[in-house]
Amino acid sequence: MSNEYRSTDDGREMIHDGRIALFSSLVHLPSSLVMLLCSCALMLFVAGCQNASRKAPLAEEINTLKQEKIELTGQIEQLKTENKQLREQIKALSGLAPEERGVKAHDLQRIKIGKYTNFYDKDNDGKREILIVYVRPVDSQGDTIKAAGAVDVKLVDLNKEQGPAVLGQWHIKPSELKKFWLTSFMSSNYRLTFDLADKIEALESTSAGLTLSVTFTDSLTGKAFTEQKLIKP
Repeated sequence: MSNEYRSTDDGREMIHDGRIALFSSLVHLPSSLVMLLCSCALMLFVAGCQNASRKAPLAEEINTLKQEKIELTGQIEQLKTENKQLREQIKALSGLAPEERGVKAHDLQRIKIGKYTNFYDKDNDGKREILIVYVRPVDSQGDTIKAAGAVDVKLVDLNKEQGPAVLGQWHIKPSELKKFWLTSFMSSNYRLTFDLADKIEALESTSAGLTLSVTFTDSLTGKAFTEQKLIKP
């Protein structure tokens, strides 16, 4: 598009022929058509403003949906954990004999590993090869109760450089466990004895102590209670 110049008292002034032509054409258009064009331009301007104003609420809605997704994911994980616990209880109960399920109701809340749990020398040869574990089922009042159940015991050395080393692992069924109930003047508990004569070298090689883990699975409810204790050979 060409430009033309004209001289004025103030100097040279550029006049754009295209703009003048457009203005001239608008002047010669019917007034109704000019009004229509102005209305269309105004509508496009208003629509653009409305689209800009909608962006903020849309962003807020996206953030809200993201937060709801996070909360739902957490609820799903919690339900999965609860479902796993229920399945474990059902599995424990289904594996019991009928006579083992018909025990007297009790309020088992936890178990305690007795303070005399440790290694002992059975033949006075200077080697403590016998592990004796005292387990006390406890109710909500803190009293010891003779609850029926199964016991799993695990002895682990957590101080090995190559990783945890299991030195012993045992399972006592409910029908066997009831034979080990011991009542004395001082206390009542299950007294479990395990022979570790073949692990003497491993026991004597550690100085930091071994981790004893005891899990009691209640015959009545199927719930599992775990307690740990650090013991030194």
